[in-house]
Amino acid sequence: MAVRDGRDGMYGWIWRHLPGNAWVRALISLVLVLAVVYVLFQYVFPWAEPLLPFNDVTVDGQ
Repeated sequence: MAVRDGRDGMYGWIWRHLPGNAWVRALISLVLVLAVVYVLFQYVFPWAEPLLPFNDVTVDGQ
């Protein structure tokens, strides 16, 4: 992947700062992604669900 103007984005920054070789970094990345998904499903989505209008359905009775 080519670096443009010395910037490679957020994911490149995270990859460079993880310890270990490529396999260890990939494993750590997978654990981080799973942790984020867990936190979203356990805490963020249940908190935000009452604030979202998914149950406000209006249908005409024709």
